[in-house]
Amino acid sequence: MTIRTLGALAAGCALTACNAGAGAIAVPAVPSSRVEATASPIKHVVFIVQENRSFNNLFMGYPGAKTAKYGYDTYGNKLPLQSQVLATIWDIDHSSRAFFKACDGHGSLPGTHCKMDGWNGEEAGQGHPANPAYSYVPRDETAPYWEIAKQYVLADRTFASNLDGSFIAHQYIVAAYASRAVDYPLSYWGCEGGATDVISTLTDQRTYGSTIRVCFKNPTIASEADRASLTWRFYAGAVNGDGGLWSSYQSDRKIYDGPDWKADVISPPAQFLTDVANGSLASVTWITPLFADSDHAGLQASGGPAWVASLVNAIGTSKFWKNTAIFIMWDDWGGWFDPVKPVYEDYDGLGFRVPLLIVSPYAKQGYVTHVQYETASVLRYIEDNFGLGQLAPSDTRARDPANDAFDYAQPPRKFHTIAGSRSRAYWIERSRRPPRMPPAIIGDD
Repeated sequence: MTIRTLGALAAGCALTACNAGAGAIAVPAVPSSRVEATASPIKHVVFIVQENRSFNNLFMGYPGAKTAKYGYDTYGNKLPLQSQVLATIWDIDHSSRAFFKACDGHGSLPGTHCKMDGWNGEEAGQGHPANPAYSYVPRDETAPYWEIAKQYVLADRTFASNLDGSFIAHQYIVAAYASRAVDYPLSYWGCEGGATDVISTLTDQRTYGSTIRVCFKNPTIASEADRASLTWRFYAGAVNGDGGLWSSYQSDRKIYDGPDWKADVISPPAQFLTDVANGSLASVTWITPLFADSDHAGLQASGGPAWVASLVNAIGTSKFWKNTAIFIMWDDWGGWFDPVKPVYEDYDGLGFRVPLLIVSPYAKQGYVTHVQYETASVLRYIEDNFGLGQLAPSDTRARDPANDAFDYAQPPRKFHTIAGSRSRAYWIERSRRPPRMPPAIIGDD
């Protein structure tokens, strides 16, 4: 395991004070809480990011987890949740305005709380049923996710670090911060859009502020890893192609304009399966899906569970299994009902509850953890595991799952294949002619 020296740690302490460039808002300084890496057996961390599902939508009725079979609307009506397949033809709004509607009393200041009764106010695409947000996915479609939870760890108090949709969420998965940006860019999803591609910002009062360019200079896990001589890779769809919306580093000026863009940002995501099979796995890996395998509503596709199962199986049957931790998270709630109130932390979070699965030979077996986590908790795990520093307020406050979800003292458990996966050849062929995204998607994608 690579651990940075104390001198290298100290040299990086000023990073948060000097990272802003033209058209970006500086990340706020955070207290130093850098620590040496613990006696962890983990040498590889894989962060699989799926799309737009609340915890209740995918795991309603899971034993030991907090879920609900009904919700209330703004008129006080009790609405039983309806079964809806993954492959819907309609999407639900999941912008910041949708958050405020669903939350209903969104807590613009600390101490104020959501009523959690406004999902009936969210907009949805054509062809949706009445009250589309009050829904859950039938268990037979999510069987691989439930099987992973039964074998490993399911976290039922994980919230998005941000309160809006995927563009901002995908900055939090690499930087724990998004320069106060909110919602979606004017055109492109990154630096390729040029100086005229801008995005709004959020104030401390959760009102909309000035616009900034969609090309940030915030410190990231990648920049930390580079200084620590750790390897990293980000697997995603091609920029402006299928799934390219979720290629986080296209909005990082240093990565996008530097050698890492070609060396460490890999497309298509199915290349991960080939790399692992060939004995190659970076210290830190992100994997985002193509549209049809993302779980995103409105795409008329349901490939997500098989895709995730295939990724987990690829690692589990490889030489890397005994020293790898896998985190599977959905980036935002996607407009779907959830009964648990998000905790107010700051202007941008927390968002609604999302699923988090934790897979490792050292993860507790069949365990539902009720510890409060957020998107940045995965980054905090990476930082603590490899002796890196914190990047922003969200990963500074975030709890490290190592303290509750893992037992490093136990012998590494044997891997058992997750049913429902598909072969590497299937995903490679699929990536050559990926299904395209239908045009009528609400909000971020």
